[in-house]
Amino acid sequence: MSPPFQHIVKRDGTVAPFNAEKITVAVYKAAAAIGGHDRALSERISRQVVDALSILYSESEPPMVEDIQDVVERTLIKNGFADTAKAYILYRHERARMRKSRDEHKLELVPYKAMWHALDWAVENECETVAKLNALLRSGRQKQLIEKSEERYEGILDAAARAILERRSELRFVIVAGPSSSGKTTTTLKLTERLEREGISVIPMALDNYFFDLEKHPKDDSGDYDFETPEAMDLPLINEQLATLDQGGAIEMPTYDFKLGVRTQHTTRFAPSASSLILLDTLHGLYDGLTASVPDERKFRIYIETISQLKTTEGRYVRWTDIRLLRRMIRDSMHRSYCPERTILHWHYVRRSELKHIIPHQSRADFLVNSSLAYELPVLKKRLFHFFPDFVKKWGQDEKRVEEVIRVERIHRLLDSLDTIEDDSLIPQGSLLREFIGGSSYAVH
Repeated sequence: MSPPFQHIVKRDGTVAPFNAEKITVAVYKAAAAIGGHDRALSERISRQVVDALSILYSESEPPMVEDIQDVVERTLIKNGFADTAKAYILYRHERARMRKSRDEHKLELVPYKAMWHALDWAVENECETVAKLNALLRSGRQKQLIEKSEERYEGILDAAARAILERRSELRFVIVAGPSSSGKTTTTLKLTERLEREGISVIPMALDNYFFDLEKHPKDDSGDYDFETPEAMDLPLINEQLATLDQGGAIEMPTYDFKLGVRTQHTTRFAPSASSLILLDTLHGLYDGLTASVPDERKFRIYIETISQLKTTEGRYVRWTDIRLLRRMIRDSMHRSYCPERTILHWHYVRRSELKHIIPHQSRADFLVNSSLAYELPVLKKRLFHFFPDFVKKWGQDEKRVEEVIRVERIHRLLDSLDTIEDDSLIPQGSLLREFIGGSSYAVH
């Protein structure tokens, strides 16, 4: 029986035909690496993988390559083939190494330079692995790590401000874009401070106010809404008002109530001077349709991502999306009336939108900001670790929650391996992390 999807989403966001034979071959190669040569068994495992994927995905929401590989690993372990699963993990790593070697020139889709700088910084500061990070914390150097992490982030923003100033004469908009919970709001406010110190009038403008009412978005079987696409915002109104602002005019900017999920009747008069720079903090700032009414030379685009190079005890690098999920779990609970469970169950919408609408447009950015903080996972652990055993227990036998179980099991293992930073007073009030854990000196809600 054919699965309900005929395509998959590749790592660069493009779509390709689904081929179950590739799963069979990958499983067979992993088994062969440890002496197994049972083609029929590989095909049976492959069918189980396809069956699991068929419950989770459809042609309108196809699986990503990462999703398929995670399900393969879980299926092997579930069937008692732990050694084959380990061999498959090694196979994945080797394939990733070969891709990197082959595609080294494709810097527009993978931020290799930023990744190298992040790893170099981590090695220099003895925190590139969980083991070294824990050793650093146990040695009483928490304060120094926090200070150095903040200094690194602030230095990146200094460089971003200089790059903007070099093009000041032609610019009207500075756009801070990036995936969910990457720290766009704090970054926007800190850039504002830097540019104003240079005598430039800077007016932040949050495009989150242009969302349509929640009930207007597509709704899934569990009652969740998909509001992660660019079309979830009023693109015609955004473009109309940005064009007006570009010409020096004033607008009536809408107001969105995230707790109620509606755009209110209240509007705010937004009338920056013709000489002001307007900073846009928006998830989809690199998406052409969002700012099509403004000429490219009038825009400076900044892309922000949590480019961590921390290696786990399992020998894998921490996934950037997992860091952002943890940030969002806290933020949603504090400011948007979402419990942590609801945030996790919604995350598949977030991830698919990133791969389709955000990551493929990275090449349009003029500057990249790495918002990861080397000390943040031990801080986030204190607030969230206790939730994960319950999630695993609740969803572990639910075939419709395989994707969520894989994610929470992975994050639970990561947090369990980390020491905890208990003293929040060490974290500056102006830290980007305060955008998520609270206590920020900025208005970031």
